Amino acid sequence: MTLWHIGNTTVRSPYRLKEALKVLKNSEFHGNLLGKEREQGFALLLNEKAVVRVDRIIQTPDSDSSDLGRKWRSALGQLGFVVKHLTIKHKVGIDPKLKSLVSDIKSLSGIPYEITPNGNNLIRADSVAEQQECFLRALAAYRIPSILETSYEFAPFSPLRFILEILLNLESIGEEPVIRFEEMALFVQRNTPEEGVDYVVSEILNYREKRQRVKNKKRYDNENLVESVGGDRTKAGTLRDYADLNFRYLKSTGLVQSKGRSISIVHEKQTLAELLVSEALEPYNDSTYVKTLWEGAKLPTDDKINAIDIIHHLLAKLKEHGEEFKIPDLQERSLHDLSLLRHQFENRFQCLKELEFAKEQAKSWEEITSFMKAFNKSKRTVVLSDGETLTIPGGEAPAYFEWIIWRAFLAVDFMANTPWDARRFKIDQDFLPLSHAPAGEPDMIFEFEEYVLVVEVTLKSSSRQEAAEGEPVRRHVAKIAEQFENSEKRVYCLFIAPYIDSNTAETFKIGN
Repeated sequence: MTLWHIGNTTVRSPYRLKEALKVLKNSEFHGNLLGKEREQGFALLLNEKAVVRVDRIIQTPDSDSSDLGRKWRSALGQLGFVVKHLTIKHKVGIDPKLKSLVSDIKSLSGIPYEITPNGNNLIRADSVAEQQECFLRALAAYRIPSILETSYEFAPFSPLRFILEILLNLESIGEEPVIRFEEMALFVQRNTPEEGVDYVVSEILNYREKRQRVKNKKRYDNENLVESVGGDRTKAGTLRDYADLNFRYLKSTGLVQSKGRSISIVHEKQTLAELLVSEALEPYNDSTYVKTLWEGAKLPTDDKINAIDIIHHLLAKLKEHGEEFKIPDLQERSLHDLSLLRHQFENRFQCLKELEFAKEQAKSWEEITSFMKAFNKSKRTVVLSDGETLTIPGGEAPAYFEWIIWRAFLAVDFMANTPWDARRFKIDQDFLPLSHAPAGEPDMIFEFEEYVLVVEVTLKSSSRQEAAEGEPVRRHVAKIAEQFENSEKRVYCLFIAPYIDSNTAETFKIGN
């Protein structure tokens, strides 16, 4: 059975790779990540720096977690953010098979698990748009199978291009240009360009036609998934896991977005998607492949004419939303300046969509309530308004908890600050959380007409709650109070947790 996927199931959120890279760069493991001892050390460090929560490390610090270090290392190497080792049993120093491959890249020496140029670009990327460009450059270069991933038994192809071609093909024949979750699981990730885009599209349309005739569509989807793997429910679960993974990594490029339980091309990125597909797909040898992956693929926006066309397309979309910008002669701007302008307009367009999202939250109170109730359950599963079920991954629970509290305050409305100023965590183009708020500042700040509300949330309970939250929360509130000391607005703090430990309550009572 042909079955492919991007990334690995341990690192489901590609945006967390940036934090892992930052930890790696500032550690003893940068360029020194071979061997079980160092894999274990890397796993411990990822847990310590809150990149990932590892229950076995928390419960038994001496437990073997080297497998986690290997999987994170693998995820970073698959997308070319670090140099993957190629020589079996190589332990120390320059990998003989890497030496010639890195000769044209000044920042690399040939030592495995050094951070690549595109990896460093991701570390430096501040805005979501800049991060998405790094992922786009990675996935535009990415091929499977390759010298880095040899387990597949089909001709090398670009998953990103394959997906875009399917979506554009659906649009060209007048069908809804989306790939539904079940369509990804059943047809897309189980075929390659060898079978052909037309074949995959015909399979999708045939499935849609049959599905339309049944009443219980959810049961129909589940039955087809299980039947497609001979009744093996474990394998059916694997299909779902891979579909979820593929959706997440494809969305990290910023080219596609969620549309219910489907993905579609982001409307304002349509021109870029079409340009990517229209360019000739050059065959790679091993040397050109890894160099392109490590440096990041060239994009249509690296051509000045294309870059200007895409900016004009963005400006037209902004104008449709009532915003006009006076810009200088773009022909006189450098490619770097054009890139900055494009990111500026992309970010502004996302802000306009976030304002619309904020206005919709009052109508979404039932979904918000369902999410809140889910945090009191051992299995954090939410039934959405469209009947679909969403399970919050354990490692992403803190981010989702902050996110749903933010949505609750958006539903209340009457805020004097913008939705993006209220949150300290980043969100993607679907308004889903990329990570929890960074350390050193409040989770959320809501400014109202007469007062300011600092909101701090945690899923921690028991005596650890006070130790982790007591001092930082008071410090954050004091910092915000200083910022508003010349204002007539008083600053309050709302601390939210599924359970508030008595020690935490006493600490805040005394601190007041």
